[in-house]
Amino acid sequence: MDLIPAIVQDFESKEVLMLAWMNRNSIKLTSKTGKATYWSRSRSEIWVKGATSGHFQEVKEIKFDCDADAVLLLVKQIGVACHTGEMSCFHNLVNLEN
Repeated sequence: MDLIPAIVQDFESKEVLMLAWMNRNSIKLTSKTGKATYWSRSRSEIWVKGATSGHFQEVKEIKFDCDADAVLLLVKQIGVACHTGEMSCFHNLVNLEN
């Protein structure tokens, strides 16, 4: 099973929300249902974002990069994207002055 990184971006604001992993099956399910569906590396299973939390991602566009080894999902985020309660998983700012 080949995994590729999935970058998730808000469709309207263009904010980067999270990074997840997808395989062929999760991409097919995402295309079919319109809900972001990923592969959990820790649990070795398919998971639908929001199935537990209610914070679904409605997929508006799917784009592959030039090498087709990464995918970009543009989504309408329902609720927050990060399990910490933040809108984006990328909320830890690095101080570049050191």
